[in-house]
Amino acid sequence: MIETLLDRIETPCFVVDKALLRKNLAILDSVRKRAGVKILLAQKAFSMYAVYPLLAEVLDGTCASSPDEARLGREEFGKEVTAFAAGYSEADLRELLSLCDHVIFNSLSQWERFRPLTSAAENVRFGVRCNPEHSEGTVAIYDPCAPKSRLGIKAAAFNGKCPEGITGLHVHNLCEQNSDAFERTLKAFEEKFAFLIPHAQWINFGGGHHITRPDYDVELLVRLLKDFRARWHTPEIFLEPGEAVALNTGFLAASVLDIVHNDTDIAILDTSAEAHMPDVLEMPYRPNIIGAGEPEEKRFTYRLAGHSCLTGDVIGDYSFERALKPGDKLVFLDMAHYSMVKTNTFNGLRLPSIAVMDSDSGEFEVLRKFTYTDFKSRLS
Repeated sequence: MIETLLDRIETPCFVVDKALLRKNLAILDSVRKRAGVKILLAQKAFSMYAVYPLLAEVLDGTCASSPDEARLGREEFGKEVTAFAAGYSEADLRELLSLCDHVIFNSLSQWERFRPLTSAAENVRFGVRCNPEHSEGTVAIYDPCAPKSRLGIKAAAFNGKCPEGITGLHVHNLCEQNSDAFERTLKAFEEKFAFLIPHAQWINFGGGHHITRPDYDVELLVRLLKDFRARWHTPEIFLEPGEAVALNTGFLAASVLDIVHNDTDIAILDTSAEAHMPDVLEMPYRPNIIGAGEPEEKRFTYRLAGHSCLTGDVIGDYSFERALKPGDKLVFLDMAHYSMVKTNTFNGLRLPSIAVMDSDSGEFEVLRKFTYTDFKSRLS
């Protein structure tokens, strides 16, 4: 259905398919029910609040890393809100306490410093983030258990005791990984924090669980969660995947602006890796495109590049069965998560429009177009 919509799409434009979201939600709902856990939407990965009513039919709430994210979750999602940040200012914490059900601290020093504030928050439960000192991530920038990481508290810092007032624990070290990585992490966590786990009324096992990926071992995840609950009698367990909610549910439509040649053919697009899909440069990774292949796999090979002035604004090398020309439209797949939340207006480039479709019903609607005002309003 994507190809049939292209003539109606003014590029660049993010489009999210509600039918694909429903498929992911069905998988997540099965995990929730069979494992007896709660699943929160990690807004850092996907904050398209236009579809929050759909997500709220299944998910138990949202997690946030700032007052603005927490407020968005409270106002638009309307269920539980959990907050974690590497550090809180007093002003931010005061606001979070008015918005959240759970607030997680990254250090024992901040927990002690803000005890006068937290003691007065009668309806908020508090946790601490544990560092299991076990790395599973393959990309250093996304490994919270790397040496000298600023995230999480090592077991030795607790001196064998649970801090007074703390009722929950938070553990997160995964990134786009299968349940075997969680199994190894769980083992490390239990070995190092066995003195602390029995005190926990709730445990949040974070995100990075790629639950809706086709090859993900859902059965292993369910077994691990059920066995953990039976072993430790933990009343509540949370997962907070972001990618798994929106994985493979959206795309970015872009158009070719020009073809230039410098040792290779280069297609300049009306989208930008730097401004519209920065994870392409940060991870880095090469997004898939409908109808495109690896370099030299098909007849015509191009380097696809953005239209910003950043020299390295390059998306990658792709091949096509026919030659590209100005006006041709390309569809970048899996662009729902970590896309809209990370766009920027470098060079004054307009942000891609945001649209929603439903491949079951044929619905298509542009929800938001960005203008000069959006660029100017961020400056002064």
